[in-house]
Amino acid sequence: MGSGAPPAPSSGTASAGGSDLSLNLRGGSRGTSAPSSPAKSRESLLQRVQSLTGAARDQGANLLGSVTSVASVGRGYNRDRCVTLLVVDDQNTDWSKYFRGRRLPGEWDIRVEQAEFRELSVTASSDGANVSMAVYRSGTKVTRCFKPEFVLVRQNVRDAGADHRALLLGLKFGGVPSVNSLNSIYHFQDRPWVFGHLLQLQRRLGRENFPLIEQTYYHNHTDMVSAPKFPVVIKIGHAHSGVAKVKVETLADFQDIAGVVAMLGTYCTVEPYIDAKYDIHIQKIGTNYKAFMRKSISGNWKTNQGSAMLEAIGMNDRYKMWIDEVSEIFGGLEVCALELVVGKDGREHIIELNDSATSFMGDSQEEDRRHLAELVFQRMQAVCRPGITKTASRSSVSGSGAASPEERSVSGPPSVPPPAPLATAASIDRPLPPIPAEPTQPPPPPLTRRDSQVSQSSTVSSASAAPSTTSSAAGAATGTAAPAGAGGTPSRGGFARQGSLSAALTEDAEDTMKNLRKTFAGIFGDM
Repeated sequence: MGSGAPPAPSSGTASAGGSDLSLNLRGGSRGTSAPSSPAKSRESLLQRVQSLTGAARDQGANLLGSVTSVASVGRGYNRDRCVTLLVVDDQNTDWSKYFRGRRLPGEWDIRVEQAEFRELSVTASSDGANVSMAVYRSGTKVTRCFKPEFVLVRQNVRDAGADHRALLLGLKFGGVPSVNSLNSIYHFQDRPWVFGHLLQLQRRLGRENFPLIEQTYYHNHTDMVSAPKFPVVIKIGHAHSGVAKVKVETLADFQDIAGVVAMLGTYCTVEPYIDAKYDIHIQKIGTNYKAFMRKSISGNWKTNQGSAMLEAIGMNDRYKMWIDEVSEIFGGLEVCALELVVGKDGREHIIELNDSATSFMGDSQEEDRRHLAELVFQRMQAVCRPGITKTASRSSVSGSGAASPEERSVSGPPSVPPPAPLATAASIDRPLPPIPAEPTQPPPPPLTRRDSQVSQSSTVSSASAAPSTTSSAAGAATGTAAPAGAGGTPSRGGFARQGSLSAALTEDAEDTMKNLRKTFAGIFGDM
């Protein structure tokens, strides 16, 4: 089993007066930070004061940034060339600052929308997922609708009293890529399901190489008669951060908890209580590895509750092998953390595995967030193709509007067929179609709209009159005889209206010239 002595801290985390310790003041909810521990010397006290003032300054900058973002919604990125990243997390971390100024290939900006699961609603179709969010920023309600191209999930889908599986199903229905993958996140809905996969890993590696804690699963309360050994820890349903975990030391208490499980109508797991010396948190973000040792100083048997000392320790080959092995399950976990407890006898017990919703710990939280942002940025570069998606969506939305040849190839053929090409010189010598054609003559000079109406009316009248002089003219041009009209006399009705209109045009022109002559005569005559 594991060695009895705790792992040696890394040299980079040791201070002048002793180890760099951190104080964890997390309550029942998942915290985002673990403040540093009390100082052990004057030098470390000064460092502590500086870190506190720096943290206060950063938090004030974050608050100011959130207020500014509310006042300038939509600014800071190109609305016409942007890719939307949805970050599911609380407002303790402003994720937009880690992507500010970054662009995807093709000069596409990254627009960050951040909200919690409870503030979202999702509808999805084959074209993607549409997300609506209603959040409060500095007392102001902000409501927006958008279509995310990528998702970063930093919250648990299920927790005590909360179940957001429906939102996860909508994102999966819309085919939105994410970190971690939506498939792996779906697997983390129930702790026993995850523990069952860890048991499979233990069978392959062996108990000595992967020391899982002994655990018993009860699908309901009926079989909870007695535990093999007391004290035990009962974990009811699916919860995080020490919630719904009870330490039981007697059979009477065990039966009382069985009654609570019956009222809740859920499953539970039972495992032996380990009198822990400390616990260890091993995390992996992409290719970045870290390990922390946490020791309770408040007397709480839950090491993640109350006050605790936190210390960064070195990654050994054993820990690296564990986290690498568990990161391969569920199709791959790009962000994960392994929790284990070290008893007073020095034995190590792996108790649980967390996914991308894991909490970052210690003074390196800012560094961990930057590693995660870089991982998300690399994944977006690999899977997001904004140019193709945006062009297709714009052409489909434009409908009957004018589209370029490239857009027509995407959106399909236009509803109105294009006009037929003009006849060339070679096509004139071909045999004429059955419908009488217009006489072959030089094209008229450009006229006004009135003239175009004249030509249209003459064409209609000549085509409707059968047989007409148009046919005769066409037959003469091609060397064929035109058919005779009624009584053997060609009809002239096709030219009647054209002649009257031409006469009207001539009269109008003469009247205009007469008026001009009178005007000029009047002007020069007065002189």
